Amino acid sequence: MLKVDDLMTKELFTLNKDDNLKMARSLMDLQRIRHIPIVNENREFIGLITHRDILRATISQLADIDPATQGEIDSGIPIGEIMQTGIKTVNKDTLLKDAAYLLLNHKYGCLPVVNDKNGLEGILTEADFLKLTISLMEALENG
Repeated sequence: MLKVDDLMTKELFTLNKDDNLKMARSLMDLQRIRHIPIVNENREFIGLITHRDILRATISQLADIDPATQGEIDSGIPIGEIMQTGIKTVNKDTLLKDAAYLLLNHKYGCLPVVNDKNGLEGILTEADFLKLTISLMEALENG
């Protein structure tokens, strides 16, 4: 049986609650990611910020604010004020099928993977499942 450990992304980009919205936006843009786990000084998972959270915290384009001003505003907003807490997590031994059901049934975009001390070990995203699906389809095509 496949487990979360077989598919999760282990090399993570994280932030802490005192980092600001500008840093989160830049990290997402540079690394082309949509989810950033938030950790404390002991690398324990404490929250999550998503691309959607950033969009919600951004002043509307209709307000006609230039990018420099938006950057200044973003610099003053700590991640801790907009991050989501109480996020459902899994451990690396969770069956992949069970994790897939969680993502699908709850419409989650990702599942942080933590150990028994809440230490962040990885993240499982919808994109990870798409990569798996493509690999399986290619295997079927190649007989």
